[in-house]
Amino acid sequence: MDYISISNLSKTFQGRDRSVPALQDINLSLSRGEFVCLLGPSGCGKSTLLNSIAGFIQPSSGEIMVDGKPVREPGPERGVVFQEYAIFPWMTVARNIAFGLEIKGTPANEIRDRVDTLLDTLGLKEFRDRFPKDLSGGMRQRVAIARLLAIDSPVMLMDEPFGALDALTRRTLQDELLRIWLESGKTILFVTHSIEESLYLANRIVVMTYRPGTIKRNQIVTMPHPRDPSGAEFNELKRDLGQLVMKEQERHTSDEMKAL
Repeated sequence: MDYISISNLSKTFQGRDRSVPALQDINLSLSRGEFVCLLGPSGCGKSTLLNSIAGFIQPSSGEIMVDGKPVREPGPERGVVFQEYAIFPWMTVARNIAFGLEIKGTPANEIRDRVDTLLDTLGLKEFRDRFPKDLSGGMRQRVAIARLLAIDSPVMLMDEPFGALDALTRRTLQDELLRIWLESGKTILFVTHSIEESLYLANRIVVMTYRPGTIKRNQIVTMPHPRDPSGAEFNELKRDLGQLVMKEQERHTSDEMKAL
């Protein structure tokens, strides 16, 4: 049975003057332990789809099932990491990581052991008593990932988590995420507009059309990890996906010009 199943999902946002169709008739499934990237231009509904799976947005029609249960609201089995470093500025690194465990009523000794392990795993040990304002963007995102791993959500939903980082930090965290995924077997749905990032990370890439978002292609990626971005197979796929995404970007640009 599919671990995540999305059936006939549509979402329309109602404005004061008009309605905006964001998603239309999405049918998608993820197996347990898959790493899937949602790829497409701005305005194609990637984040809307991810937030619907997270339970933050209710679809206009259709259904989302996770592990055989319908999604009606957010739940601890679906952890989310955003681009904007959604950590608490008034808490230290260690307290941020511990927060979800404290809410669950986890015993103090278990919290301490779990936090110590994650601080070590994600290279945050020397920053445990620092506050977010004292950290770089990459370190803040490490804290956000550690907080998600602390509550051990089997599903990780990630909305362009490395989009605001410099190239070197981004690659470091991509490698860190791949290591965590390969070791933990978690199911990851990762939103990106970067073709190279999707090819570097995912074992399947879902290309979405410009609004209303539909699925244009399900691309299986069989290259073994670690992947070489300079390799022939990598670049052949990059060109192919680039042509698909560019056509949708041209539709986006055309719509913007018509609106002027």
